Amino acid sequence: MAGRNIGVAVDFSSCSKAALRWASTNLTRSGDKLILIHVNSSFQNEQGAVHLWEQSGSPLIPLAEFSDVTKTYGVSPDKETIEILTQVAHQRGIEVYAKIFYGDPAKKLYEAVDLVPLSCMVIGSRGLSTLKRALMGSVSTYIVNHVACPVTVVKENM
Repeated sequence: MAGRNIGVAVDFSSCSKAALRWASTNLTRSGDKLILIHVNSSFQNEQGAVHLWEQSGSPLIPLAEFSDVTKTYGVSPDKETIEILTQVAHQRGIEVYAKIFYGDPAKKLYEAVDLVPLSCMVIGSRGLSTLKRALMGSVSTYIVNHVACPVTVVKENM
């Protein structure tokens, strides 16, 4: 049986790290590919070669190269995220990649499902109240209601 492409939306916040930990512990199995989907919503066209990947996102970036992506892709992964990824790759026997998109997070995460393609997606939730979610919008709510693959939403305090 071929492995799955498991997408995890990551913005390097504590809630996205909780989603990454949950996915790596509860969802991944040998032969899977864990694909971090990061959307840079505050980018400058002059940063590296961003303009080349503005529409389709970056190529898949292997874990070994991910910690060196700051200059080329305008992303700064933190040490804790790199450690989580390294650990899951070694313990679970999975391949880890990252794909960087540029623009609106909800729209680009939606597009990632078909572009990669993803078997499922895991996304963190900040736990906004109903009123804040209605006023500000919620990326996780949008993804749950619009993508065509299974979605798991992980709250930070789980």
